[in-house]
Amino acid sequence: MSDTVSDADKIRNKRLAKLGSQAPPKSDNNDGSSEGATAIQSSPPTASPTQEQQGQIKPKINISSSSTSPKPTDNPFAQLGFKERVGSAPQINIKPASDAGMTSTTTRVSEQVRHGSRGGESLPDWEDNVLRAIFRLTLDPTKKSDSHGHSLSFVKGVREELEEQRQPIRLSSTILDQAILEAASNVSNATHLDYLLACWKRVTSQFKHYKSNKAEENKLEILKEARRLCMSYCIFAITMPEMFGREPSDTSPLLSHLLVNPEDDRGICHDFLAEAVSRFPEDDTIEPALVGAVEDLSRQLARMTMNDDYKSYVLALRHLLRYPSLVKAIARSPLFAPPSTSASDLEATTLLGPFFAISPLQADITSQYFSSPKTRDRAFINNSQRSLRMALTTHQQDLLDIANHIIKSDKNARNSMLDWFALCVNKNHKRRALQIDKKLVSSDGFMINVTVCLDQLCEPFMDTQFSKIDRIDFEYLRRQPRVDIKEETKLNMDQNNADKFYEKTAEGNNNFISEIFFLTLAAHHYGTESTNQTLSQLEKDLKRMEKHIEEIELDRHKWINSPAQLRMFDNAVKKYKDQIDKGLSYKYAVQGVLLDETMQARSLQFMRYVIVWLLRLASTSDFPKQPIKLPLTSDPSDVFEALPEYFLEDVVGAYRFVMRNMPWTISSTQSDELIILCITFLRNSEKIKNPYLKSGLVTIMFAGTWPAPNRSKGVLGDLLMGMPIATEHLLHALMKFYIEVENTGAHTQFYDKFNIRFEIFQIIKCVWDNRVYRDHLDEESKVNVDFFIRFVNLLLNDVTFVLDESLTAFQQIHNLSEELRNPEFLEQAIRQEKEEALSAAKSKAKSYMQLTNETVAMLKLFTEALADAFTMPEIVQRLADMLDYNLDVLVGPKNIELKVENPQEYDFQPRALLSDIIDVYLNLKTKEGFIFAVARDGRSYKPANFEKATSILRLKARELKSPEELAMWTKLGGQFKKAKELDDQAEDDLGEIPDEFLDPVMATLMTDPVILPTSKSIVDRSTIRSHLLSDPTDPFNRAPLKIDDVIAATELKEQIEAFKAEKRGAKLAEANIMDTGPG
Repeated sequence: MSDTVSDADKIRNKRLAKLGSQAPPKSDNNDGSSEGATAIQSSPPTASPTQEQQGQIKPKINISSSSTSPKPTDNPFAQLGFKERVGSAPQINIKPASDAGMTSTTTRVSEQVRHGSRGGESLPDWEDNVLRAIFRLTLDPTKKSDSHGHSLSFVKGVREELEEQRQPIRLSSTILDQAILEAASNVSNATHLDYLLACWKRVTSQFKHYKSNKAEENKLEILKEARRLCMSYCIFAITMPEMFGREPSDTSPLLSHLLVNPEDDRGICHDFLAEAVSRFPEDDTIEPALVGAVEDLSRQLARMTMNDDYKSYVLALRHLLRYPSLVKAIARSPLFAPPSTSASDLEATTLLGPFFAISPLQADITSQYFSSPKTRDRAFINNSQRSLRMALTTHQQDLLDIANHIIKSDKNARNSMLDWFALCVNKNHKRRALQIDKKLVSSDGFMINVTVCLDQLCEPFMDTQFSKIDRIDFEYLRRQPRVDIKEETKLNMDQNNADKFYEKTAEGNNNFISEIFFLTLAAHHYGTESTNQTLSQLEKDLKRMEKHIEEIELDRHKWINSPAQLRMFDNAVKKYKDQIDKGLSYKYAVQGVLLDETMQARSLQFMRYVIVWLLRLASTSDFPKQPIKLPLTSDPSDVFEALPEYFLEDVVGAYRFVMRNMPWTISSTQSDELIILCITFLRNSEKIKNPYLKSGLVTIMFAGTWPAPNRSKGVLGDLLMGMPIATEHLLHALMKFYIEVENTGAHTQFYDKFNIRFEIFQIIKCVWDNRVYRDHLDEESKVNVDFFIRFVNLLLNDVTFVLDESLTAFQQIHNLSEELRNPEFLEQAIRQEKEEALSAAKSKAKSYMQLTNETVAMLKLFTEALADAFTMPEIVQRLADMLDYNLDVLVGPKNIELKVENPQEYDFQPRALLSDIIDVYLNLKTKEGFIFAVARDGRSYKPANFEKATSILRLKARELKSPEELAMWTKLGGQFKKAKELDDQAEDDLGEIPDEFLDPVMATLMTDPVILPTSKSIVDRSTIRSHLLSDPTDPFNRAPLKIDDVIAATELKEQIEAFKAEKRGAKLAEANIMDTGPG
C-alpha cells in the first residue's frame, strides 16, 4: 500500500485481514473476481439459474480467506472487495453470495437500472433518490440538508471515485458500500452505530413497503441490496469499530442502543435482531457481540436500584429473549450460572442476578418509601405499601417472562435456567441460621423475587384436580438432584441413616415438574420463610432498641450542665434513633412485600400441592381420590421420614403467616387439606421427630379458630366442627400431643409446653359445643384408659402449677405494694430492690393468669364430660387436694392478700375463678370416690371454706351461679362433712395400723400392695401408677420402671384384708355388747 495510508486505515486493514483469515475457506466452485479482488463466499449457494432469475438468492456478507495468504504488501481489503486508493479511505465492496455461473444481485440490479422504471422517474434516478434519503447522503458539496431539513453527509471519496471512472454523479447499489463506509466514518454529531441503525430503520421501512408489490420487483432488489449492506456495516460497527476510525470500548457498542425504545432511530428493533440472529451460522462474531451486550446490561444494572431507570434494562433483556437462537447463546454465557459464585455475589455477578435483585427492599429504597416512619400515620404507611407492591408486582411479571422465554427455548437453556435457580437456593443455606450475617447471603428482595418466579412457574401443573401430582417424583431426591439436601435435618431420620438412604441412586431421568417443584420448595425455605423469620426478629429488635432509648434518656440530666458532653450525648442518641428509623422503614417495606394478597394466594396454592403430596407419601394412598385412614400404618416409611424437615416447615410457616395477617386469602378447599394434614401428623406424631415442627401444626389450627370477618369461628372453625376426620380424631390427636410436649428436649421446654397447651385449649374450646366430639371422647376414655390417665394427670399438674404461681404472684404484688406505699421510710437500695421485685411479680401474674384461666376452663370442660377418668384411684386424691387448696386460698383467711390494684390489668377475676373451681366440684358430685377424697384431705379441707364460698357467690356474684347451683353446692358441702365423719370413724375403728400395711409414700393403708422389681419396695398399686405418670422410674432407686413390671404382693394383701376384717368384727362385737344392756 502507499505510505500515505493513515494509521487509522492501517488498523482497519489489519483487523479486516485478521477477520478474513478466520473465516471459512472459499468453495472450489466460487472463482469469480471483481476489480482485481477475489470474490469470496463462506458457503457456495446451489441455487439454479432459474432461481436467480426469480430473485430468490439471499445476499450474504461473504468474508473468508483466499486460497493463498496475502503477502505483507498485499491489500487485505481485497479479500472483501476493496480497491486500493492513494490518498483516500479504502472502499469496501461487500458482494452478495453468488455462484460462479450466476449473475450477482448487484449486476442484475444494474441491468434493471438501464431499463428504467415504469413511472415518469427513471429507475437510476429513483435509486439515487431513495439511497440518498435512506442513508442521508449527498454527492453535492453545496447541499447540506434535504427537503425535510435532515442533515446530509457529503461523501467526497465516492464522488471522486465516480469522477475518475467517468460515471454519472449519482448513488447506486454498486458504490453504496463505499458510500456507507465513508459516511459512517465521518459522522460528527453521533456515533457511527447511531447513524447506521437509523439507516437500517429507514431501509427496512422502504423494503417492507415494496415487498408486497410484485410490480416493483426491480426496486425491491435495490432495497434488498441496500438493506443487506446496511446490516453488514452495522455488524462491523459493533464488532470492528476500528474500521470506522473509532477505538474499541470496554462496554458493548450495543448497550446504549438496547436501552432506547426499539422504535427510536437509535434503538435496536425487531427486524434488526431477527436479521442479526439469522446470520449466526455464517458470521461467528454476531453471537458473542449480542451476548456481550447482555452481559454488559447485567453489569450496569448491578449498580442500580429500583429508584434508577432499571425498567429499560429489563425491557431490553425481554426484547432480546424473543429470539430462541439468541436465548440459547445467552444461556451458554459463562456469567449465566457460574457454580463458584458465592451467595453474596449472586445478585451482582451472575447474568440474571441484577434483574432479580431489583426490589423495594434494596438499600435506601425503604427509607424513601417510608421516610420519617415514626411520624407517619397508618393511612400513609398503607398507601406507601400499596405503591410498593404495584411496582414490585409489575417487575416480578417481567422476571417471569424472562424465565419463561429461557425455559421454553430449548432443553439446554432450560437446564441452565434450572441450574441458576438451584445456585440461588443452594448457596443461601445460611439464610436459615439463627443469626444471619447479611454480608454472607443474598438479600431478602432477591430471594423473594426468585421464590415468586418459581411459584408462577409451578402454576401450569397445579390444577384443582391434582391430575399431575403423580409427576412429582420422590426419587428425584435420589437422582443427583439440583437441590442440595445433604445437610438438612430430616423429618424422622438421623444424618447417618439419611446418608445411607440417599446413597442408593435411583434410575431414570428427572422430569421438569419434579425439578421445578423441589426448587420451589427450597426457594420458599430460603426465600419468603427466611424473610418471615427476619421480620419477626426485626420486630423484637426494634422493641428492644426503643426500650434502650428510654433508658438512655434517663441519663440526660447528667450532662445538662456540660454543653460539650451534651452534644456528644445528643449525637449518640440521634445515631441510635436513625438506626431505629432505618429498621422501622425496612419493617414496613417487608410487610408491604409479604402482605401482597396475590403473591400469598399463589404461595398457598403451591403449599396445597405440597400438602397433598406429603399426605400421599406418608399414607401410601391415592389421596385425595381416596380418603386417608387414621391412624396410619405403623410400618415406618423410609421415603417420608427421609424428607428434609423444611418440606413440612414451609407449609407450617406459610399458613401461620397468612392465618395471622390475612386469613381471608385462604380458600375452603385449601382449608380441608390443611386440617387433614394437621390431624394426620398429630395423630401419628411418631412420624415427625421435631416437637416444635408438630407444635406448628397446632399453631395453624389455633390461628384458624380466631374470629375473622364473616367467620365467627375463624377460617377453620366451621370445618373443624363438621369434618368427619376431625370429629373422630382431632381431640385424640391434640391430647396425644398435649402429653408429648411435656418433654421437648429444649432448655425452654418448661415454658414452651404451656404456650403449646394454651393453643390446644383454644382449639378444644372451639369445637366443644359439638356433642359428637364429646361422645367420641367418652367412648375412647373407656377403651384407652392408660392414655386418658396420663392426659388427666398432666392436666392436673398444669392446673396445680399455674394456679399456685398466679395466686402467689398476686400475694407478692399485694405485700410489696403495701410496703412501697411509704417509700420515704425505705433506703434507696431497698426501695429499688422492692420495686424491681414488684415489677417481676406483675409480669409473672400477667403471663400466668391467662394460662390459669384457660387451664381451669379445660379442667371444667373435661370433668363435665369425663368424670370417671378424673375419679380413678390414681388421680382422684390429687385432684381433691388441689381443689381444696385453691378454694382455701380464694376464700380462706388469707384471701385478703389477693387484693391488688387494677386486677383487670392481669385478667384476674377472683370471683369468676372461684365459680369455675366450684363447677369442677359440682361436675364430680355424684362420684363417691371424689367425695371421700375431698374429706380425706387433711391439709386444706375445711368445711368453713364451703360456707364462705356460698356466701361470696350469693352476696357478691349472683350472676355467676343460679339458686339451683348454689343449692347443689350447699348439699355437696354437707356430703363432704358426712364423708369426713364416716372416714374418721373408719380410721378409729381400725385403730393402730401395722407399719408393713402402710404405703411408704402416702402413709395410708394399702388396698392393693405391689412389689417393685428392682428395689423390692412394697407400695400400693394406685401410688406407683400415679408416680409413673410423671416419672417412669422406681422412686426408691431411680431404676427404669413400667407399671407392667410390678409384682402383686398377694400374701400381704390377704393379711391386710384379714386385718380389716378382724377390726370390723371386733367393732361389730362391741356394738352387740352395747345393745344387750337393760331395756
